[in-house]
Amino acid sequence: MATRTRNPGADWLASCAPDPVQVHRSWDRDELALVRSGALWVAVEAAITPTVTAMQRIGPDCLGPVLVYPGADRAWWLLAPGAADLLADLPQLAVHPAGWGLRCPPADRYVNGLGWLEEPDGSGQLTNPAALVAAFGPAGSTRRPAGAAR
Repeated sequence: MATRTRNPGADWLASCAPDPVQVHRSWDRDELALVRSGALWVAVEAAITPTVTAMQRIGPDCLGPVLVYPGADRAWWLLAPGAADLLADLPQLAVHPAGWGLRCPPADRYVNGLGWLEEPDGSGQLTNPAALVAAFGPAGSTRRPAGAAR
C-alpha cells in the first residue's frame, strides 16, 4: 500500500481528484499526479516573472496555491470556479476550463521541475480573484481591491 504524505496541503490536493489514492501512489513513485480542475478550483495560467510580481502585490492574506514550472516559464494559480469572468480582460492570463488536467507534485517538494511557489495549506484557501485582477491589471495596483480579505 502507498504511504501517505502526512502533509495537509498534499492531502487536500489529492482530495480534489476522483481517486486520491492514485494521486498519492503517483507521488510515492516521485511522479506528477494528474488533478483535474472543476468543482473546487480552476487553473489560471501565466508566465513566471509576472506571477512572482503579482504574488508580492497580493500578499499572503489573499494568496492561494501557485504551481510553477520554471523550465517552461509557466505558473498556474488555483482560483474558485467562476473567476473566469473577472479575468476576461487580462490577456496575460489564460483560464483553463473545468476538467482541465494539471500535473501536480505534492505540496512539499518539486517533482520533474514542477513545484509550488505558494503551497496548498490544506484549508482549501484559493487566490482571491479580485486581488489577482488588481495585481495583473493595467496599473498593477499595489493596493488591495475593495472587499479583499485582510
